[in-house]
Amino acid sequence: MFESFLENKNSWLNGKGPESNIIFSSRIRFARNLSNYHFPWKASIEEKEEILKEIFSFYKNIDLLKDAIFIDMKDLEDLDKQFLLERHIISQEFIGPSRGKGLILTLDEVISIMINEEDHLRMQIIKSGFDLKKAESLLNRIDDEFSKFFSFAFLSDLGYLTSCPTNVGTGLRVSCMLHLPALVLTRRINKVLDALSKISFTARGLFGEGTQNLGDFFQISNQNSLGLSEIEFIDNLSSVVKEIKEQELEARDLLLKKYRISLEDSVYRAYALLCNSRIMSSKEAFSHLSMLALGIDLNIIENIKRDVVNNLFIIIQPAHLQKLKKSILKEEERDYIRATILRERLTGFKRQ
Repeated sequence: MFESFLENKNSWLNGKGPESNIIFSSRIRFARNLSNYHFPWKASIEEKEEILKEIFSFYKNIDLLKDAIFIDMKDLEDLDKQFLLERHIISQEFIGPSRGKGLILTLDEVISIMINEEDHLRMQIIKSGFDLKKAESLLNRIDDEFSKFFSFAFLSDLGYLTSCPTNVGTGLRVSCMLHLPALVLTRRINKVLDALSKISFTARGLFGEGTQNLGDFFQISNQNSLGLSEIEFIDNLSSVVKEIKEQELEARDLLLKKYRISLEDSVYRAYALLCNSRIMSSKEAFSHLSMLALGIDLNIIENIKRDVVNNLFIIIQPAHLQKLKKSILKEEERDYIRATILRERLTGFKRQ
């Protein structure tokens, strides 16, 4: 399942949105709970399955979801779940016991709705590049349609009620995925991250909370969803993201002006390793691809298109490699295949 997604040119993962060389993606998520059921952490399996049935019977009434697919998570293999996680469609928490859990997903992967994760509904829009306003518009349309049919848990003085206190209020989580290699190279990144924590924002790794930084990617998001309107939260994050982008551009300019030879050496070393290695781990590949992407952005490397690198960030992940090969692979086999794919896609020809 999902093999057709591997080379999905219409996916948000194509990295072709506004300002996507630094702001890789924009995501907006609403958490909602149905008022007439226990929250998922307390609900029985039978109750969760009833919720799943209700949502399944309704979602096709929403225009934006008419062509979406509905997936009962208990029908998926572990590899399919990992594949969806790697594409940022589901959360790590959603991979566990699957009875009573479902997923609604549009074929362009822009709209996804997890059913019975931490909350009854986790509705998500992801857009390529810096596109929070369009993401917010789409998500509000979907939320409004669900609200016509379902009664959500809501208190006038608190707002939407959620399983986690930090989501109470608007139930909103807004985030952008930023590629910040120059801030990492100039050792300015910690100062930026420290400043975020002081203004109620947080930075997470590539796959969200509790995950490590890979390839110099950082998810910047709000820490709570109470006390401001949805628009205010979005505007505040947009301002923060714009400021971080400017700091990244300043760091790139500094690298070019003061450390150009050293920078070029690092870029070409990364390029050489990507084009010639016989084995490569995910972590190493992400590191070298990050440096190569920076080299492309700064016109140090001119014969590689940025969208090729964007795609490689995705398909070199473990579940993607196994989907490509249609086989369960051991780690050492994945490292070999990963290196092979990197060589072939970056050099344009196959090697024996």
